Amino acid sequence: MRRFYRLSIFLLLGVVLSAGSVAAFNQPSVNLGFTSFLDGAPPAGSGLYLTEYLQYYTADKLADLPFDDPSVDVTISLTQATYQSATELFPGARWGLNVMLPLVFIDSDPLPETDSGFGDLLVGPFLQWDPIMGKEGPRMLNRIELQTIWPTGKYDEKRALNPGSNHFSFNPYWSATLFLTQEVTASWRIHYLWNDTNDDPFGGADELKAGQAWHGNFTLDTAVFPKTLRVGLNGYFFDQLTHTRVDGRSIDDDERVFAVGPGGIWHISPDMHLFFNVYKEFEAENRPEGERYNLRFVWHL
Repeated sequence: MRRFYRLSIFLLLGVVLSAGSVAAFNQPSVNLGFTSFLDGAPPAGSGLYLTEYLQYYTADKLADLPFDDPSVDVTISLTQATYQSATELFPGARWGLNVMLPLVFIDSDPLPETDSGFGDLLVGPFLQWDPIMGKEGPRMLNRIELQTIWPTGKYDEKRALNPGSNHFSFNPYWSATLFLTQEVTASWRIHYLWNDTNDDPFGGADELKAGQAWHGNFTLDTAVFPKTLRVGLNGYFFDQLTHTRVDGRSIDDDERVFAVGPGGIWHISPDMHLFFNVYKEFEAENRPEGERYNLRFVWHL
């Protein structure tokens, strides 16, 4: 039983390593709250974008685990390079490539066996569709990305928490922005997550295969000052769909969480944009439940 609890703790606290993430229980780093408003297209058309994220996550509740007064604090710096081509690969669809690398700093109690360092590399080719236009301007923006997560991050099977996941994951998504009016928009990004096997998990098992899941970000915003400031609500969810398998045995420890909070965008110039987001988590199962604070600076070169 003690060995099972140690393994469960590791799987759970892995959630805080998401690249956008903060990962879940036994899940790899995924985008929970890193992206938000106007997510259906790059903010300034084709070209090269450099984006820097800074996210702080704190939790004092480990849902469904037997610990008194736990704490988890994770700071993530995520650097992203995105290239949006002006060339059509298909009619109305232009190709692009997205690359991201996180740097993760972890502080947790009651588990001192933690580590910090570079996380897993994320690489995603994508298709950006041209805007669907209406009489007054754009009506909808869409993108599909085949995102992959490569086990390049720092990992030690003797440590309970690691920046890297030690397994490959496939995490494709569809993102879109719907213009309800030219001032009011709704955006979403919906991911599907498939995980390969970790052959060296913490806790004494020979192998661990995290369950499949879906997760997403969603927003609703309005322009306070047109082309300068938008504010609104942002949120995210994570929902595990299949059980995790440890040494071939199914473990019923599926993870779920929902979060919502305020946020906004400051359009500093047509080529520089600052996003800010706050999230409060609710209804967590088998994972930490806390708050998340996010800053994102986008620079179109």
